[in-house]
Amino acid sequence: MKVLGTAVLFVLLVAPALAAQTAPVPAHAPAPVPVVWVVDKPHSMAMFKIRHLMSTVTGQFRDFEVAARLDRANPASSSVEFTIQAASMDTGEPARDEHLRSPDFFEVAKYPAITFKSTEVKTKSATTFEVTGDLTMHGVTKRITVPVTFNGFGRNPRGEERAGFEIETLLDRKDYGITWNRVLDEGGLLLGDEVKIDISLLVGKKP
Repeated sequence: MKVLGTAVLFVLLVAPALAAQTAPVPAHAPAPVPVVWVVDKPHSMAMFKIRHLMSTVTGQFRDFEVAARLDRANPASSSVEFTIQAASMDTGEPARDEHLRSPDFFEVAKYPAITFKSTEVKTKSATTFEVTGDLTMHGVTKRITVPVTFNGFGRNPRGEERAGFEIETLLDRKDYGITWNRVLDEGGLLLGDEVKIDISLLVGKKP
């Protein structure tokens, strides 16, 4: 009986400790997947400006989508995909917009979308980043780096979390095969080649 009692005591007190020491160490849990954020369209804009004669024409794209994977703990692990429907351009002049949609410019029937997919995010400060990625427009893909300003996290009046970003950069339209122009009688060209891009984004967590 004494031997039996000792065996029982061993099973109850000692064996669990030994098992814990010899059990295989579980693999580390996978890192949490960054939450996907999508655009809050009523509070976001994708605008462009280009020289026309001695002035500047401003337009915007009305239809665009964003899928941003924001990693707050490690911003360099974040990524973003941006898709613009080229036909949604609006410069306030219907005839000009139709010309911009034509083969002279964006050729939207053949190339309906303008896309950007990030490949790298570099932190410059708490509020500034450099985002490198592939921009595809008019059937041409170029790797570019754009500066991004982070405006912070907050909540809207309904208590929904939001994050804000600003992007300003310059593109040469000829790099993407958009070369149409016209020589003026007085000399010079009708349009500039450099296009200023100004994007303001408010994003919220994907439902």
